[in-house]
Amino acid sequence: MFKDRNEAGYLLANKLEKYRSADAVILAIPRGGIPLGFIMAQNLNLPLEVVLSKKIGHPLHKEYAIGAVTLKNRILSDAAADVSQSYIESETENIRAKLNKRYADYYGDHKPLPLKDKILVIVDDGIATGNTMLSIIKMLHDEKPKKIIVAIPVAPPDAIKKLEDSPHIDEVICLLVPNNFRAVGQFYQNFDQVDDTEVKQLLNKMLKSFSN
Repeated sequence: MFKDRNEAGYLLANKLEKYRSADAVILAIPRGGIPLGFIMAQNLNLPLEVVLSKKIGHPLHKEYAIGAVTLKNRILSDAAADVSQSYIESETENIRAKLNKRYADYYGDHKPLPLKDKILVIVDDGIATGNTMLSIIKMLHDEKPKKIIVAIPVAPPDAIKKLEDSPHIDEVICLLVPNNFRAVGQFYQNFDQVDDTEVKQLLNKMLKSFSN
């Protein structure tokens, strides 16, 4: 049980001590991963970046994902095979426009950090299934990083196995792997929702510390 996301961030930073001041980037998944990423970046003297992604919904069932998009990359599942290419391209364009708008809202005119040949530490406040994380990892792998590390406070055993079985992940760090997993929030005393205002404050605070 963690007191809050800050405590989880400190505990993860301790596990990542060997990467202090390395040629690495902390990549936090908003919104819940941002407070942890901020603590870890501060403690390890590493830059902090956000990972923005959004699923591509099936044209007939929008909640059913056929792929996902980040600011730079796209991944499609087997379910996209019967979907028209024009729909996929149109959705990719629309989603990327929304992601770029969200990134600008968070960061202003700051440009995303280059990730090629970097050690990437992907952070979230917990994982339930691992599917979203895996789709993000696959897209980040296309950036040709030196190494990909997933650092999370809590996840069930089956999700951890999925991550460890991924050919794109070099290291998985998870503090708690409970069998009686129902939801991420059950392992935090304080699991208040993180809003965009807090995200912007933390990201901009981190930017200023690295520009000084």
